[in-house]
Amino acid sequence: MADHFPLRLVSARMIAPAVRHMVFERADEQPFAFVPGQFIQIHFHYADGKATKRSYSVGTVGPGDATPIRHIEIAVSYVDGGAATELLGGLGIGESVEASGPYGRFCLMDTDTNSRYLLVATGTGVTPYRAMLPLITRLTRSRGCRFELIYGARNEDELLYGDEFEAFAAATPGFAFHPCFSRSPRAVPRPADRAGRVQVALEALKPDVAGDIVYLCGNPDMVDQSFSLLKEAGLPVPHVRREKYISSR
Repeated sequence: MADHFPLRLVSARMIAPAVRHMVFERADEQPFAFVPGQFIQIHFHYADGKATKRSYSVGTVGPGDATPIRHIEIAVSYVDGGAATELLGGLGIGESVEASGPYGRFCLMDTDTNSRYLLVATGTGVTPYRAMLPLITRLTRSRGCRFELIYGARNEDELLYGDEFEAFAAATPGFAFHPCFSRSPRAVPRPADRAGRVQVALEALKPDVAGDIVYLCGNPDMVDQSFSLLKEAGLPVPHVRREKYISSR
């Protein structure tokens, strides 16, 4: 059941030229529990007084289940002239916003029996996968399934949490990280880097009708194009789980 609550900003830092990582805590000191893959909504008003809201995936690397967490972490993309950008971009430490949640079903399912997950993202669409890391560790051990994280960015500066995912891949048998750069490669390329959009890496991993479940999160064009690619490969629609991130002013 979604709840409404005030969030107080604890810390913030820029993790890309136009992306702010923000850490909140509930100002009412009540517990907050979520399932990795879920999101919260920030509620506010336009200048004319009209109520509105924006959705942000919870990126907290917590226990990986519904155990309450202290900090709620999100990644906020700045949109030129955006009302949410004005609110969250200018929010100072100790200041509060109104929120609700958790919402959503973009989660790893207990009933899954597949042998491999392909997790595909662009931009801040990688945030829910960050929250899934502890659960991924458990699933690679308990079920023996593999995870392939395919993450697309235009350049090295826009690869959010890239060092975290690379460190996790080095420490976690059964998990691989595939950074894809659509505009320019890293100054010092790394072995797993790929040139081009995420679809290049997705095709190279040869999606398997019998053994794969695919998650798509981020830019709507990427989600739609990847979905078409997977349908052509024969994957059943229930084995392709999608969440589109749409920028709003």
